[in-house]
Formats: sequence, C-alpha cells, structure tokens
Amino acid sequence: MEQLLDYLPAVFTWSNFLVLACGSLGGLLFGAMPGLSPTMAVALLVPFTFYMPPVPSLLLLGAVYTSAVAGGSISAILLSIPGAPASIATLLDGYPMARKGRAQEALYTTFVSSLFGGVVGALALIFLTPPMSDFAMKFGPSELFWTTVFGITVIAGLSSGSMLKGLFGGTLGLLLGCIGESSVTGEGRFIFHEALTSGIAIVPALIGLFALPQIVEMMEDAHLIFEKIKVRAQRGLLARVIRQHARYKRSLFIGSLIGTVIGVIPGAGAQVAGLMAYDQVKKMDKHPERFGTGDPEGVCASECANNATVAPACIPLLTLSIPGSPTAAVLLGGLLIQGLLPGPELFTKNADITYPFIIGMFLAQFFMFGFGILVSRYTHMVSDIPNYIMFCSVMILCVFGSYCVQNSMEDVYIMFGLGALMLLFKKLDIPSAPIVLGIILGPLAEENFLRGRMIANTDVGMWQYFFTGAINQVLIGLCLLSLVYAAYNEIRFARRAKARLAHTAEEDHA
Repeated sequence: MEQLLDYLPAVFTWSNFLVLACGSLGGLLFGAMPGLSPTMAVALLVPFTFYMPPVPSLLLLGAVYTSAVAGGSISAILLSIPGAPASIATLLDGYPMARKGRAQEALYTTFVSSLFGGVVGALALIFLTPPMSDFAMKFGPSELFWTTVFGITVIAGLSSGSMLKGLFGGTLGLLLGCIGESSVTGEGRFIFHEALTSGIAIVPALIGLFALPQIVEMMEDAHLIFEKIKVRAQRGLLARVIRQHARYKRSLFIGSLIGTVIGVIPGAGAQVAGLMAYDQVKKMDKHPERFGTGDPEGVCASECANNATVAPACIPLLTLSIPGSPTAAVLLGGLLIQGLLPGPELFTKNADITYPFIIGMFLAQFFMFGFGILVSRYTHMVSDIPNYIMFCSVMILCVFGSYCVQNSMEDVYIMFGLGALMLLFKKLDIPSAPIVLGIILGPLAEENFLRGRMIANTDVGMWQYFFTGAINQVLIGLCLLSLVYAAYNEIRFARRAKARLAHTAEEDHA
C-alpha cells in the first residue's frame, strides 16, 4: 500500500488524465457498437502504443478495457443488441425498461452499478493480487469444468415460466458450441460446410441471435422504435437512482463477489459473471417473476458483476502471465510491446510502471462513470432517428462487426443463419439468452473435460480426479443447489400463475 501511495504523483498529471479521459470516452463509444467487443477495442489500440511511454500506454489500454465493457450496455438497453457479450444479461431487464420510457433510468442504473462493481474489482486488484493469484492457480481442468457446468445450470433459471424452452435453447447452444474442430483432439464435428471448420464465433452468434430479429421487428412496424425508446427528461433522476441502489445491497454484494472471483479465474469472462449474478439474484428474490419485465435490480446485478471482472482479470496476468479474460490476453501484448514481462519483477524492477497502471485502473472507473452519465443524457437522440436510417445503420454494424472478428465472410453467413433460426424461435417463445450461454460455455466445458480426462487416465482415474478435492465438491454442490432452486422457483411461478388465473376467473364470473 505504501508503494502505491509513492506512485500516486506519477498518475496525477494532466497528460495521464487526458489519456484516461480519451480512453474512457473512446472505449464507451466503441463498446456501444454491436459486435465491436472490448477485446477488439484493445487489440486495435495495441499497435498505436508502440511509440508511447509505458505508463500512458497502459493507462490508455486499461481505460478502454474498462469503458468498453460498460459501453456494451448502451445498445443492449436501447436496441436490444448487446454491444459486447458481457451485456447479455443487461438487456433482459434493460430493454423492457427502455420500452416503458425508462431508458435513461436504465442507463443511469447501468453506470452507477458499473462504478460500484468496477471499484470493488479495482480494490481487489490493489489489495488481493498475491492471495487471489495463488487461488487461481488451484483451478485445474477439473475445477474449470465444474465452474462452466455451474454456469450452464444458470440456463434453467433464465426462463421463468418456460424452463423447458430455456433448457431446449441451452441444449441447442451447447450443440452449436461443439461445431468445428476440437481444440484438444483436432477432431472435426458437424462440419457440413467449410464455413464451420473453425466453429461458431461468439460475436457473429451474438449479433445473429439478438440483432437480426430486432431489425426484422423494426421493419415490420415503422413506428415501433419510436414507441420503445421514449426518453423523458427528469430532474433529479441520477440522485434518485443512486438512492435506489441503497435498496440493492444484495445485488451489489452478489454481483461484486461473483464478478471478482470469475474475473480471477482464467477463461470464464464477464458474460459468465453477468449471467451468474443475474440468475443468483433472481433466485434469491421473493418475487423472481418481476425479473425480465423491466426491473432495475436485474440491470444492477448484471452490470455490477461484469465490470467487477475487469480489474481482477489482470491479477493472474500481472503475477503469473495467465490472462483472466480474452481482453486481458490482448493486454499482455501491450505489456510485451513495452518490454515488460509479467511476474515478480513487475512489482520490483518495474514498479514505477506497474503501480501507476493499477492506480489508473481504479481511476478509470470514475472516468467511465462520468462519461457514461454524460452520454446517457443524450439518448433521446436515438428516438429522433428515422426508422429506415436506424435499420440501415444497425444492419451495416451487424455485418461489419461479424466480418471484423476474423476478416471472414463465413462469419457473416453464420450470423444471418442464426438470425433466421432465431426468428423462428421467437414465434415459439424460445429465448435467445440460453442459446448464447450454451455457445459460450459449451466449448469451455468440453475442452476442460477432455484435458481432465487425459490427466485422470494417466494418474488417479476419472472419479477421483473430477469428484474429489474441496473446490470440486463445493462447485458440484453449487450446481445441484442451482438446479434444485431453479426447479423450486419454476413450481412456485406456475402456482402463482394458476392462482392469478383462478382469481381472474372468479372476478369475471362475479
């Protein structure tokens, strides 16, 4: 802590503040564009940092990373199109809020919650780097497998009142995630066209499943978008939203805890943290049926969790050279460009660079919050855009975002194919979130299971490797609890719906 205080003056300069401000605003706007993920934002900037001094270059990358994760919620709330995978859970309540004329409140909730989660994550980076990096090292293939299985159990809780449809969507997502060549064995699965050789990338899938159905909806009703995005200017709204967060203590605690732990564990990612936090808060609520109908607490839980993963993802990166997320892996390139090798020397020989970067990650949360609130106040401009221009602009962004992932037209075809499939599923009331979650977690679960099986077959055997050990057993217990609680909530939801129908029938009869 004393070393951090010694390096405070190195960050509090006008030039570094300007870098933080530009990175935060740019990351926010970049993250809001559908398909342009935080990973892509940082990757595009890394070459430009080659000629920059080490401290400003890392401050810039850290600020862009922080703001791009939060920026994905803007298009998720306004257009029902996640700007980044981390915003999948945000749109479940954020977009219904926008349809009710509460878009600005939803965005204020987003940035207040993101600030809270981001600050908690940054404090974890400051104070818990050594112990949390040791904890992350205890996660081998078996622990990571059960972590992803725990994430898969979230699928059961994403569709209150239609669990079977949610499970069907999740199962389909798991199958879609298995398409392509296995990263462990090299074996090809379900490759009936060369476009599927490398599998289904998450960004084209995200755009196809969420964006294309929304575009078709715009085309079906020329006035629909104006009815959905009515932003009413309200005095004192920000103060009211901040006071409202005092009632969301449980959501803030759960979101921060899950986000921090998931951030440290390599490979899980902000999208998993957001969905897990949303699911757990929903399960613990006395009235889970209100989630998904435009409840600010759902936005709070998701955004608090996904931003809480940002700084902790740098803990294993800085100490062990193990990135906690894909974006942190790109950030590793920024370190190497500056001649910095992760490990103990970062905190000794290069402390004059490392500690200012850590302080910058903390300050970037406040820049993200300030610019996010500023941008939120101009969301009314979205409702002034003619529908045909909105349609064309979003379609261009969809194609551009899908193509840019691998510079491949095959990803664009996959995006259109999944979009057409989702149009059919919308008619059948099958939700898209479980499908996306299955696509994200399926490959992670498969990869870690296959690696674990190889280790188990050469050592202690499958049962002992996967079912013994404190961490494995705790995670298995959480998986079982999650499934039981989801089933209990489904039964409770069905009983309440039946009681409401009976009550309505009695009133009609009277």
